[in-house]
Amino acid sequence: MASATTTTPQAYLQAQSRWHPIEIVFWLATLLPFVLFPDYLSLASQIAITALFALSLDIILGYAGIVSLGHAAFFGIGAYTAGLISKFGWGEPLTGLIIATTAAGLVGFAVSFIISRFRHFTLIMITLGLGLLAFEAANRAHWLTGGSDGLQGVSIWPVLGLFKFDLYGYTAYAYSLAALFVSNVLNGTVAANGATVNRGTVERLTLLLRGSKPPLLVAHTIIGSGFGEHTDPAALVVGPTGLGLDSHGTLFVADSVGNRITAIPAALIRLTSAGTGNVVTTGGALNTPLGLTVAPNGNVLTVNGGDGFLVETTPAGSQVATALLDNTGSPPGAGALFGLAVTPNADGIYYVDDAANTLNLFH
Repeated sequence: MASATTTTPQAYLQAQSRWHPIEIVFWLATLLPFVLFPDYLSLASQIAITALFALSLDIILGYAGIVSLGHAAFFGIGAYTAGLISKFGWGEPLTGLIIATTAAGLVGFAVSFIISRFRHFTLIMITLGLGLLAFEAANRAHWLTGGSDGLQGVSIWPVLGLFKFDLYGYTAYAYSLAALFVSNVLNGTVAANGATVNRGTVERLTLLLRGSKPPLLVAHTIIGSGFGEHTDPAALVVGPTGLGLDSHGTLFVADSVGNRITAIPAALIRLTSAGTGNVVTTGGALNTPLGLTVAPNGNVLTVNGGDGFLVETTPAGSQVATALLDNTGSPPGAGALFGLAVTPNADGIYYVDDAANTLNLFH
């Protein structure tokens, strides 16, 4: 009988960051239109441009988790910027691409101060509204953009002074394909080597239970903010992870990036953010704390993502005990532990061992 093999989540996610044969075949296939469909290269370039737009949307939605219905506004801002600088005397395509990207990025940075204040449905409607405003502004500014007639007088110089843009679309498709390929490579770099940003939040959700129907979200309040977070090829995102509420209404947070445990007081009733809260303990036996729960005696239990240890900490911040739950892998125990919960009769702890793909009981 064949034995089953188990792939750990870490190994799976790390494998996704590498190039696979099918991806190499795909990129080689994008060269086929030059040979098989030379009369449709203009269409192929439009497909590549649309794919580039989809890739940019994947960054904000797929990696950042931000739902936006106004993302096309930045696409248009970049296009108009490149067209306008060409119309008024600078048609060099490579620097034009950089200038257009910078312009769209600066506008995105400016509006981020507005949209970062909202979440969920409100965020969706705000981005939709901003997108509609940008569309109407471009349509009304006929003196600048050409309005519904389109931008006239655009003249793009040859790429590198050698390859002219023409009606056949050879240069246009090669240029669009190169931009798409480079952006795809950079997209993978963002996922693998994300810088730490202090934008992680903890939200309290108020739900209305409706019998057999799904719960209804009534309200949400940000009660913690400013936690460090970054993308990671082995964990998707590293940031504030485990949460545990004690009998006094204090919410303990496993701040994985900060390698510490913090406490947010009055978590059930507070109306404003407590920032990162009060530091309970940091360093010591902690090694990227992930899962967190509160024991019946009030102590905080955490499991390390870095070495497979369980750590017990008092509410006053003293680390009073440790226990090794997993020592497999290299380094031993790294990436194995995550979920953590006290058993209903309070005589043990359930924990998820990702390395073994099991739910275990520890007494």
